[in-house]
Amino acid sequence: MPPTEHPSLARSPYLLAARGEQPPHTPVWFMRQAGRALPEYRAVREGTTMLESCTRPDLVVEITLQPVRRYGVDAAIYYSDIVFPLKAAGFDIEIKPGIGPVVADPIRDAAGLAALRPVTPADVPFTTESVQQLVAELGGTPLIGFAGAPFTVASYLVEGGPSKDYARTKAMMHAAPELWHALADRLADVAIAFLSVQVEAGASAIQLFDSWAGGLSPRDYERFVLPHSAKVFEALAPYGVPRVHFGVNTGELLGLMSSAGADVVGVDWRVPLDEAVRRITAAGGAPKPVQGNLDPALLFAGWEAIEPEIDRILAEGQAAPGHIFNLGHGVPPDADPDVLERIVKYVQTRSAR
Repeated sequence: MPPTEHPSLARSPYLLAARGEQPPHTPVWFMRQAGRALPEYRAVREGTTMLESCTRPDLVVEITLQPVRRYGVDAAIYYSDIVFPLKAAGFDIEIKPGIGPVVADPIRDAAGLAALRPVTPADVPFTTESVQQLVAELGGTPLIGFAGAPFTVASYLVEGGPSKDYARTKAMMHAAPELWHALADRLADVAIAFLSVQVEAGASAIQLFDSWAGGLSPRDYERFVLPHSAKVFEALAPYGVPRVHFGVNTGELLGLMSSAGADVVGVDWRVPLDEAVRRITAAGGAPKPVQGNLDPALLFAGWEAIEPEIDRILAEGQAAPGHIFNLGHGVPPDADPDVLERIVKYVQTRSAR
């Protein structure tokens, strides 16, 4: 079981909002807040590949803490990558600069699936060490653990790399459903193992990234994806930490994604938060806290354009039992850190109760 929580975490605005309770202000953090937008990140990563850096606790701790120091965000997120646990377990996958995850031998049949073995805590001892160090350093600031959802990770493994249409993945779903479900089930187990390691080392919440689920129809999502994401959330339920579910372009899937079992639903910028709450409840679910959803493109629009959008999002977020302010996707690599810092201070001050 997880170690004893730092006493200040009981007052964490992020955790209070994630549990649908009243925080002193709307908490704010950014997906991909630790990354290329920060010059200190680029400096410390120089000469080290992305996946290699994930195996070094000194780098993981430093990179995770950088945005907390600079921005004053209400939560840190563990520095890693959604394909990292596969690499740690010996699967042949690399992250190519400017491209993304690339698989040497894409999984297209049962023999390919056999090369994907389960992940165990022994594969990621550096994750345990990194999280424990981070929790000690962060004190009353919660650490969010994360993993890639089965569909999104599978899309890289089947396609061989990033894809715009997921044609091979969708073809496998329909032409070889037994193979697809076996692959997705194994990837659910990978996510469960990796998230469990993070929570047991002290992470206060988890986020499951199904970044590319928006490429699916509701019918295909419900049939081929929902059971496997639900398996992950169900396995993490006994830990009692808030569980967040996020995807891009998932406006038509919000009700289904909520039904997978997360406590908080992440919303991208395409759907207003009050409408997202309506869609979640219309699908038969109870209202849940939401996370989002400033369009990342607005980071380049100037403060006169950003401020009214923040005000609108804060107002729409009041429709939910809890609201965690975030972007609708990750921080772009060429974003100005000073703009992000100003957003954090504005949200925290503007929403103070």
